Amino acid sequence: MIKCLEKEKVRVVFCYPGGANLDILEALKNSSIRMVLVRNEQGAAHAASGYARVTGEAGVCLATSGPGATNLVTGIAAAYMDSIPIVAITGQVATAMVGTDAFQEVDITGITDPISKHNYLVSDVNQLARKVTEAFHIAASGRPGPVLVDIPKDVAMAEATVEYVPYDRVELRGYKPNLTGHAGQIKQVANLLEQARKPLICAGGGVLSAQAWDELRKLAEGQEIPVVHTLMGIGAFPMNHPLSFGMLGVYGAAPANLAVQNCDLLLALGMRFDDRVTGTVAHFARSAKIIHIDIDTAEIGKNVTPHIPLVGDLKIVLNQLLGRLQSRRHPEWLAQVQGFRRSPEPVINEKGLSPAHVLKALDDLMLDGLIVATDVGQHQMWAAKRLTYRKPRSFLTSGGLGVMGYGIPAAVGAQIACPGKTVLVITGDGSFQMNMQELGTAREQDLPVKVLLFNNSCLGMVKQLQDHFCRGSYAAVNFTGNPDFQLIGQAYGMETFRAVSREGLEETLAAFMRAPGMALLEAVVDWEENVYPMVLPGAGLETMTGLIDIDSI
Repeated sequence: MIKCLEKEKVRVVFCYPGGANLDILEALKNSSIRMVLVRNEQGAAHAASGYARVTGEAGVCLATSGPGATNLVTGIAAAYMDSIPIVAITGQVATAMVGTDAFQEVDITGITDPISKHNYLVSDVNQLARKVTEAFHIAASGRPGPVLVDIPKDVAMAEATVEYVPYDRVELRGYKPNLTGHAGQIKQVANLLEQARKPLICAGGGVLSAQAWDELRKLAEGQEIPVVHTLMGIGAFPMNHPLSFGMLGVYGAAPANLAVQNCDLLLALGMRFDDRVTGTVAHFARSAKIIHIDIDTAEIGKNVTPHIPLVGDLKIVLNQLLGRLQSRRHPEWLAQVQGFRRSPEPVINEKGLSPAHVLKALDDLMLDGLIVATDVGQHQMWAAKRLTYRKPRSFLTSGGLGVMGYGIPAAVGAQIACPGKTVLVITGDGSFQMNMQELGTAREQDLPVKVLLFNNSCLGMVKQLQDHFCRGSYAAVNFTGNPDFQLIGQAYGMETFRAVSREGLEETLAAFMRAPGMALLEAVVDWEENVYPMVLPGAGLETMTGLIDIDSI
């Protein structure tokens, strides 16, 4: 198994030990692979996800049986929802004890079946090398995703009777992702683009998975097409580019949502058309013909029926398309979309310290090569909307599952993968306390991770929903006994900073970002500060205060 990992060029395994994986750990100890001991198995899965997202390679995590395996489940589900390639290896009780409710036995293959791309329970040591090789192939090919390999203890202890064969090619019946776009459909897409007067591109996370950001830029610039993106598509197109108009969806930017409602052709690249993007599907992009390009056939037509479906690898398909197109310009349409920028933004709360102030100061400092990892909540949306991401793989977040506690372990994985870059966690006081123990991993590994903590003493996103849907009746959202985050940071060896007002904010933030090692900046903000939704592409959630009726603008 270890030879397989080395052949796959695995450099790091995020792990936690237990009785059922001792033999695997012993083999790892004597290999070229770096073992990173996390503080919780969920942290191992998220760290593997962060590692995978910045490298494009499959991240690897290892846990023991029973609770060790179940602690991986949230991280596996998050990777599945966001199409992140990870290989999760779990120990299992001996094969003779499987199904007997043995100590620390759990049916992890059954549990993860609906939230993994594939999984294996290896019952024969002579099949181990092939199964591990297949796992990496499945995880990283086609639409990426997590694959689990469950290894009983007696299998891990056994010696193979067959010689190890370095499988260079994996052939699996029933699994052959379609990479090249159908020539006839490519021609149809090219024809629609030539006819369109108001074309729009929406970049999803699939652009990043396919490493198709250069092709996307060539298409947008060559055709002068405005570009919007989903939450998972942040970084696929430079946000400081004149053709970039922001994030689409409930918490998205007004120009992006207005552009969708006014375009006559929507080119959707590697996106799922989830509910946070579309609102009510019947009202989404009402005037547009929709072209949906995705490598996963199951996504085509699942939520929105396209006029032209096209299955294939985005990098390949966009190159096919570029070969058929002549340069075009859309000056009137571009001027119209630029006019949407004048749509009013919510007024920043000028009392005290606003998250907008902090992120504006951070954006002015936006370091070349900065990687931002967020948790989930209002701070996630502030970070997505208020910072100008210029490069691919610069924004890591849990989009599909929305996992609080994702940020710190993901940052650990990203920092290990990119030791020369600055990795910043943006979190809230709720999310921070979900997986703050992984700061111990960062300290042990000597990782200079930075943590920007917005402290409003509440669960802000849930409070906002209670404002809208429960008439301001709050339940279980206030933190009346928050710990001293400065002391927590210091306990983990972090240099700590605190901001309570705009006075000296820029200097404090600059010193925080310059800190040579781990650092924590706690920004105390008002609990009334909300990240308001802007304009939904489709109707259906207008009951949320702060939404603007699309037809009234």
